[in-house]
Amino acid sequence: MSVDLKKLTEKVDSYAKSVISQKRYEHSVRTAEMCALLCTRYGLNPESGYLSGIAHDMCKEAGDEKILELASKDGFEITELERNHVSLLHGRAAAVFLEDFFDFHDPDVLAAVAWHTFGNTGLCDLGKLLFVADKIEPGRPQSTDEYRDNLMKKELNDLTLSVLCENIDYLNAHGKAVADISLKMRDELLAGMKAEGGGVKI
Repeated sequence: MSVDLKKLTEKVDSYAKSVISQKRYEHSVRTAEMCALLCTRYGLNPESGYLSGIAHDMCKEAGDEKILELASKDGFEITELERNHVSLLHGRAAAVFLEDFFDFHDPDVLAAVAWHTFGNTGLCDLGKLLFVADKIEPGRPQSTDEYRDNLMKKELNDLTLSVLCENIDYLNAHGKAVADISLKMRDELLAGMKAEGGGVKI
C-alpha cells in the first residue's frame, strides 16, 4: 500500500506542533526544510526529507518515562549514556512512535529519525542528511549562508563527516560525553573515503 507522504506529513506536523514548544517546533520546521533541500541537492526524495525533519524532535518533550518506554521497543541496546540522559533517546522514541501511532514503515525515514542525535554506522543516506540538517539548520549559531554553501559543495559522505567531526569537537570542548556510536560512525566514514581514494579534509 502506497503512503501519501503529503497527508502523513500534515498529520505529523500537526501532532508535533501540539506537543512541543514553539521554539522546538520552529527548529523542527527549519530542520525539515534543510533536510528537504539537502535531499534535492544529493538526489533523494525531498518529501521524505521534510517528513523526517518534522518528526525528528516530536518526542523530545514527552518526559523520561514515555521516551524510555517507546525507545525500549526498538530492539537496540540502551547505553549507559542514554540511561543517564534519557532525553538523548528522543529520536529512537520518535521513530517507534512514527511507526506505531502513524502506521508508517519506511525503513530509511525511521532510521533517519531514530539516529539523528548520534548518527550510526551503516546509516542510510537520508539518515546522514537528517543528522546534518539538524546540526546546520539556519537557526544554529554557526550556520551562516557561507557556512552552509561551503558544506554543500562536498560529497555526501564528506559533508556528513565534516558535520559529525564538528559536533564531536564541540562536545569535547564543552566537557560533554561523546557517544561511542558517533565515534564508530566517524571511523566508518573515514575508512570508506580512504578506500575510495578520496582526500579527507575535515
